[in-house]
Amino acid sequence: MPGESSLNMMRPPPGHMRRPPAGRARRRRWPILAPVAIVAVLAIAWVWLWYYSASVADRALAGWVEREAGAGRVYSCGSQSIGGFPFSIRARCTDATAEIKNNQPPFALQAPAVTFTAEVFYPTRLVGDVTGPLTLADSGQPPRLAADWTRARLVVRGVPPDPEAVSIDLEAPHVDRVASSGEAMFKAKRADLQTRILAGLPRDHPVIEVTLHLSGATAPTFHPLLAEPIEGEVAAVVRGFKDLSPKPWADRFREMQAAGGGIEIKSLRVAQTNAIVIGVGTLSVNAHGKLDGLVRVAIAGIEHIVPLLGIDRMIGQGIDQLSGGDGALDRLIPGLSGALRQTASASLIENLKKMGEPSTIDNRPATILPLRFSDGAIYLGMLRVGEAPPLF
Repeated sequence: MPGESSLNMMRPPPGHMRRPPAGRARRRRWPILAPVAIVAVLAIAWVWLWYYSASVADRALAGWVEREAGAGRVYSCGSQSIGGFPFSIRARCTDATAEIKNNQPPFALQAPAVTFTAEVFYPTRLVGDVTGPLTLADSGQPPRLAADWTRARLVVRGVPPDPEAVSIDLEAPHVDRVASSGEAMFKAKRADLQTRILAGLPRDHPVIEVTLHLSGATAPTFHPLLAEPIEGEVAAVVRGFKDLSPKPWADRFREMQAAGGGIEIKSLRVAQTNAIVIGVGTLSVNAHGKLDGLVRVAIAGIEHIVPLLGIDRMIGQGIDQLSGGDGALDRLIPGLSGALRQTASASLIENLKKMGEPSTIDNRPATILPLRFSDGAIYLGMLRVGEAPPLF
């Protein structure tokens, strides 16, 4: 244009935009597309990992069910489902039933629901939560026992059919007789059982460690000693099993006897308000299936424990035989039989203290005594206090 400088004539016309080179545009998009691509790849990988882990967990659960069926314990569900995506694998069984056919007589267990959960990165560790109440009934009969809790958790670790560790954790459990207006057979604030293989392999002479914890536990129908709440802990090591394949417990203890194995009680502690018992020892199984062995126990408050072992009853029977069972002693001197019972019981306790070694537990005076098992008979010092049933 006239009067316009050559410099102005070289400038682009107004409104014209210069396009960036194609390579530069692609470089600008890459910082945006790369994270999106990575997230997409990770999402696909995670979905694959979840489905793979779910298949592993499902096979593990099916393997444990098949293993139990081989041992005569058959499980079934009214309905079942799989879920838990994306962070866990969850299998839920409603109207769960277990038929225990290897027991005589056979019986059945039933619970409203059982849920097994596994982590995506650990699909062979199954955590089971059982919804109560759990009922027990003889086959074809109405329930005779009912158990409930605030939480019941079972953890199984390993690849079927070879368990590596099993634990059971119960919070506020209680077991009641259904037919006796809810008579309480057992209750506790907490009960915890843990087992794991300490040495060997599940298929080759495993050495098993067992630990049991009880808190606020009572079982008055089993023994008078258990009528008052106890705090208890026992740790034991079991040797002599050939393997952990499904089989009756009687066969396992036959294997233990044949292999010269036994039960090593590494630690035992039972505490009540007025008494504490601690001990260590070893038990074995003889050819008759009965227990032999020795557990050294220290007892604080032995005067509270001995009367609950049935000693008063045995003393009373002796006094009744002495008087001919017709109360002749009380007719001769009123209250004489009671005084004799009290004197005999006190004398027996003092003799046990003299036989034992003095010690202390938690700054309380205690007495160390042998708790001896001889062909199933149980002796505290020289005093026979019970009988252990045969194991086969």
